[in-house]
Amino acid sequence: MRSAQEIIAHLCALQNEAQRQALMRFFKTAPGQYGHGDQFLGIKVGQTRAVAKQAKGTPLDEIVTLLHSPWHEVRLCGLLLLVAQFEQQSRPRCVQEDAAIARRDEILTLYLRHAERANNWDLVDVSAPKIVGHWLLLPTRLGDKRRILDAQATSDNLWRQRISMVCTWKPLQQGEPAWCLRYAEMHLHHPHDLMHKAVGWMLREMGKRVSMELLRDFLRQHAHEMPRTALRYAIEKMPPEERQQWLRAGR
Repeated sequence: MRSAQEIIAHLCALQNEAQRQALMRFFKTAPGQYGHGDQFLGIKVGQTRAVAKQAKGTPLDEIVTLLHSPWHEVRLCGLLLLVAQFEQQSRPRCVQEDAAIARRDEILTLYLRHAERANNWDLVDVSAPKIVGHWLLLPTRLGDKRRILDAQATSDNLWRQRISMVCTWKPLQQGEPAWCLRYAEMHLHHPHDLMHKAVGWMLREMGKRVSMELLRDFLRQHAHEMPRTALRYAIEKMPPEERQQWLRAGR
């Protein structure tokens, strides 16, 4: 199973109407909601992952076809295939190899070219850390990484903006907070609740994986101006008494 047509047919055979209705409610697809217009087959994530596992090695042009499907689960499958291929080229023994660097850059470029097809929070979250975030830690021939990621952060597209924030999870796992701090500040006054959650989530991860004192330093500077949701997410792992202190300091 290597063609988009075969993959789509396989996924369509798994569709479930009751599950479809539940997913449409969960992912806010009603008019005026952030997921308006998204279409679901009603397939559980584990089933989609199983299909992606069977389709390893699908050519990139076929993956592009998947990314442009109207079906949410088909786009998810395409993104999982990109993640798998990126990780294949990021194994320790090939990190510095020219062919692996070129292939990772190709996958990263394709992902960002079609980033607006990752048009719900789950699609961003399953792909951005493992493709963009991992790429930030590896050799590249594409030039200035900050310029490339800033282009996503300053886009007028919500999903590109979320990519720029959520991708910082991977560097945080390696003890590198600079990307998180840069984009948390850049998105601090974002109007959308999904970005408030993303900012708070990554700040919480920074405190957990890098330094709680670094998180406190950020909060001392910005707690008074942070959206309430972002602040609540950021302090979630702190002791109850300290959480209350930061909430009182917030806006």
